[in-house]
Amino acid sequence: MRTAEGSRQKTVSRRLAFVCASLAASLLLAVVAAAQEMDSHHHTTADPTMTMPDETITQDWAKDRLAKSPRHREWVKVKNGNREVNSFVVYPESNKKATAVVVIHEIFGMSDWVQELSDELAEAGYIAIAPDLLSGMGPNGGGTPEIAATGSNAVGTAIRSLPPDQLAGDLNAVADYVSKLPGANGKVAVGGFCWGGSSTFFFATRRPSLKAAYVFYGSAPSNNAQGQPYAVDKTALTKIGAPVYGFYAENDMRIDATVPPTVDAMKELNKMYEPVTYAGAGHGFMRAGEGPAPTAPATTGNAETDKAAMDKYNKDLTGYKANKKARDDAWVRWKAILAKL
Repeated sequence: MRTAEGSRQKTVSRRLAFVCASLAASLLLAVVAAAQEMDSHHHTTADPTMTMPDETITQDWAKDRLAKSPRHREWVKVKNGNREVNSFVVYPESNKKATAVVVIHEIFGMSDWVQELSDELAEAGYIAIAPDLLSGMGPNGGGTPEIAATGSNAVGTAIRSLPPDQLAGDLNAVADYVSKLPGANGKVAVGGFCWGGSSTFFFATRRPSLKAAYVFYGSAPSNNAQGQPYAVDKTALTKIGAPVYGFYAENDMRIDATVPPTVDAMKELNKMYEPVTYAGAGHGFMRAGEGPAPTAPATTGNAETDKAAMDKYNKDLTGYKANKKARDDAWVRWKAILAKL
């Protein structure tokens, strides 16, 4: 009996161990699958334009170009009520009073590229002022760099949550400040990129005295509900007093879809709006077309790996060339329009 009982107990124990092991394996697989699904969901729903801060805020090539510039540049604090807006100013080398251009940064905040682009505007003969619109919004009262240090998507999140009245107030304060500089002729235009492009259109509705608004791959103000089809806010557009010039990329479906209804609305309201779309270019071409060209990959000896790397390189190179041409053509157009102010 003892032998038979012991045999049965051993059999039961083995079966229980097998069942527990199977359950553990199944649970592990389920956890892994869930993690993979969550990871896949994270990557497919994340904003593809949001990358690590060091890639979006710091551009060594832009910093190097700026360091070699002979033009005077400085940081100033512009008052807007109880706020101080940290702003980057670059002056042209000229003995004549100049028109000022307010530069509105991308959704990545105050970057090296924004500062370098401001220097290029000064090189063309204009006073450029680029405000860090996240000034004072950091955990310790800082701006873009401080916020960027808190997380990879922190800057974009902070920018999306900026109150419209605060944004308009900051931009108006900056425009007032730059218009009264001793070297300024009193004329103020605005140009912005990405989120800054949409903010440029918005600012034109809040400051009718602007001489021109240059919208780079941004949309007009809208009044559609969240998740509903884009609808132009015609009431806001009635307040625009400046001509609006659009610079758009052919491969930018989301923004491009907003252009036709904006054309119709501006025409209906008898407002000047002149959009141009650049062939083959992608969203963000003003920065993407100015940075270094992609580098050809080194061979590994693995035919499949080398082919995949070369295919990616050729695709990246084609995109870079299209963005560079768009950027160069847009600069020619922009400077030609500025010269007529």
